[in-house]
Amino acid sequence: MGLASLLSASCAPAEPDHPENAVVIGALLPFSGSESAIGRNLEQAMLLAVEDLNAAGGIDGRPFDLRSRDSHSSSERGLEQLLQLLYADRVAYLVGPEEDDLARAIAQDVKARDAFHMLPGYAAPTVARSETKGGWMRLAPSAFDVGCALALVAVHEGVETVNSLAARDDYNASVSSEFTTNFASLEGRILPSVTFASGQPSYATKIESAFAARAGRTLLAAYPAAGSTIVTEWAVSGRPGTWLLGPALRTEVLLANIATRSLDGYIGVSPSLSLRTECRAPDGAEGSVSCATGNADAFIGRFSRRWSGEAPLPAAHFYYDGVVLIAMGLTYAQATSGKIPSSGHELQKIIRELNSPDHEAASWRDLDTAMTRLRAGVPLRYVGAAAEYDFDRYGANRHYFMQQWTIDGGAFVDLAHVSVNCLN
Repeated sequence: MGLASLLSASCAPAEPDHPENAVVIGALLPFSGSESAIGRNLEQAMLLAVEDLNAAGGIDGRPFDLRSRDSHSSSERGLEQLLQLLYADRVAYLVGPEEDDLARAIAQDVKARDAFHMLPGYAAPTVARSETKGGWMRLAPSAFDVGCALALVAVHEGVETVNSLAARDDYNASVSSEFTTNFASLEGRILPSVTFASGQPSYATKIESAFAARAGRTLLAAYPAAGSTIVTEWAVSGRPGTWLLGPALRTEVLLANIATRSLDGYIGVSPSLSLRTECRAPDGAEGSVSCATGNADAFIGRFSRRWSGEAPLPAAHFYYDGVVLIAMGLTYAQATSGKIPSSGHELQKIIRELNSPDHEAASWRDLDTAMTRLRAGVPLRYVGAAAEYDFDRYGANRHYFMQQWTIDGGAFVDLAHVSVNCLN
């Protein structure tokens, strides 16, 4: 389950014609099952990237192509489809899945085949490991980034004590842990937290236990299905305490399943889609950052024009960028070595080096120029639909800001950004 769970039209993908001699990028997306609302939208972002790259000439005229398979929102069936992509389709460049457990399950096969694995999903596993085979890259903010931002929000509000009510899945448990750890490092006091298994008919006893601690803020770290049940039962119980909201809850699915105004005024954080160069700290506003949204707005417009007015999910920005980053790395390698890399480990290194801050920037808005210069062997760093990319030595993109938001009258409202400046 990923953080992009906004309502969206979805359907199983029709099998398209695949051009001969194409460089194939494989994708595992949830077109059916509990996460089916997001699969088609994410695929549309990847198809748009393929169209833009091919219009820009591909790799010396050789086109890119996307081969999608359905995870069925299921660990067992999704793993089968992932293995089909790697072994039957023989895909060397893999994007997704949204489900973090599937990304972990396929890691050994990616390594064994020395394939390349791009992880755009918010809940993707960390990539902080050194490998000699296989290449992994993570685009969205880590649980540490999210936890740091939540801790800073609490500190800036003058909160002295916090705890959490968190689902036991890897992502939400990690966000909760990073939140409390960072809050403690900022000299706040941690009170006993409560965990729960998602999918329960009631969470009343868990809610009671969490708020019995009387913390200044209680982080709700959950996916929307469990979160909406918890919020509804919390409201019935008299609305004890005060929430902070985890990033998985910024979704229309949550708002559609809770009483209007039941969460009005509560603050959450989620990944920023503003570029680093679009952000600045306003005078006299300690802790807050003002960010423009021109780059993200331009991508939303481009996506909507291509897909009959449909808007991209926030995660779709990262999926578009994932495809472009792969293509840029392959194109530059072809230009400088005479061949595209067969090693995922090698491709990861090339993409990291291309995105050095020392290199000239190339925007997603002008891929014609970017691809032409890459084919000429000019190294360029990528300014994408979601971020300006700057990777650490493991392949994780560095993030500097997170988006604060609140809820007002059944709608999400963006607030100031917050810097991610905790000590890691």
